[in-house]
Order: sequence, then C-alpha cells, then structure tokens
Amino acid sequence: MTVNPITTGRIQSAIALASSKTGVDFDYLLGQAKLESGLNANAKAGTSSASGLYQFIEQSWLSVVKKHGAEHGMAWAANSIGTSSSGRLSVGDAGTKAAILALRNDPNAASLMAAEYASDNKASLEGTLNRPASGTDLYMAHFMGLGGATKFLKTMQANPQASGAALFPAAARANHNVFYDSNNQPRTLSAIYDRFADKLGGAAAGASATATPADYAAQALDMDGSTVITGNNESADDALAWATTAMGRFTGKTTQAAASILRPTPDTARLAYMMLARLGG
Repeated sequence: MTVNPITTGRIQSAIALASSKTGVDFDYLLGQAKLESGLNANAKAGTSSASGLYQFIEQSWLSVVKKHGAEHGMAWAANSIGTSSSGRLSVGDAGTKAAILALRNDPNAASLMAAEYASDNKASLEGTLNRPASGTDLYMAHFMGLGGATKFLKTMQANPQASGAALFPAAARANHNVFYDSNNQPRTLSAIYDRFADKLGGAAAGASATATPADYAAQALDMDGSTVITGNNESADDALAWATTAMGRFTGKTTQAAASILRPTPDTARLAYMMLARLGG
C-alpha cells in the first residue's frame, strides 16, 4: 500500500484552515510550526514527550483536546480524557490514549489544537497584561506554559534587565542556549524575549519562502472534463476536497474575515485556480 507523504503544501493548507476557523493569525501559526518542528508533522523530541508539528507534550495535548476536541470533530477523544483528583489528565484505555496522542502527528488536528491553545492563551494574557498579546507573547506561553509566560512578561514589564536564569532556574537548566549567551553569560528577560521574536519572525519568513514556484509547480489534471490546478503532487480529489472544505469555512463570515482568510498564499492561489477551473468546466 502506498502512503501519501505529508507534504509542506498539505501542512500549510491545514494551518490555513485552522487560522480561518479560530481567527488566530496564519503567519504566527506557520512560524510557530517552523520553529517547533521545521514543518515536520512527525517530529519527535529526544528529551521529552513532545511530538508532532507543534511539539505538544502529552499533558498539554490531552488538555487542549479535552477542551476543544469536540468542536472540531474529535468528541470521541475529548470524551475519553478524564481528570484525576490531582488534576492530571489520563485516558483509561491504552489503545485510545495512543490514538489520541497520535493525532499530534496529523497536520489538521495539530494545527487546530495549536490555534485553539494560542487563542486561549491570548485571551488570558491580554486580561492579565492589559494590552494586546503579540505573536511572541503567544510563543512564550507555548514554550513556558501560560503561568510561566505570565510571570516572565509581567516581570519584564517592570524590570526588563532582570536575569531570566535567576527567575526560572529549572527552565534555564533544561534550555541553556535560551537563557545563556555564547559566553555563558545569563541573558536578560528583554534579550530572551527579543531572541524569541527574531526566531519566530525568521521562521515565518523562512516558511513562507519555501512556497516557491518549484514547490507549487502547477499540474494540469483532468477531472470530469475540468482542468484542476494543484501542486505538491496532490491528487485532483484531494485538491478539490481541500477547496470544498475551505470554501465551506467562508459561510457566514464577514467580508473582513473572508479577506483575512484569503490572504495571498500559495494555498489560496491554488484555491482560486481550482474554483475558476470548476466554473469554466
């Protein structure tokens, strides 16, 4: 049996749909995925339980699936996750747990849950900080957890030159390159934050740069007498399914929201080509 590879195009399509469903910025989600996994849906951390496109650890994944899975067609997973008296999340059946954790490697599920996680963190951070949350703020929440990010950001507001390692000694031990510079000097909170901002911005730009004409070389495929333009070696059926799903997300959207969804990316260009081809057929 031939297994279709998880292409960059499929991953970007999944991220675009997650962005349109949740309102979380596409560029942020794309940059985060690039930074976390290099857009590798099967990435696995060597030192923790983190896995998938967004490198969710087990407890974080179970938490977001329990909270948001049902609204995205994963009720079977959400309903299988229980909470112990200590607050730890668990799944009674080993096979079901394995299936839920394996969803981290599915681009659609991972992108949707990453977007919901970011949306939840955004609301909480903005309520605490009394200002709009930036993409870097959201990434800090993903990297350090909401509590750690809140402590980091509030302390940085008051004292940007404070030592990150002194404030988070355990995190510094586990992430030496984040909290210390090349001379082994501890970085300030401001320096750590700026470094994350640069990395996140560079990752988003680099991920977008991968969408070159070579990657999305148009292929003319005949289906029901119509010419369908796709890329990344996707079948016409897969491409049309993606387009149909994406167009379905536009129902009931405001003009402003639709304009945000239809930002000029290779995937939305592909969608436009396909819809024009179908109309012309």
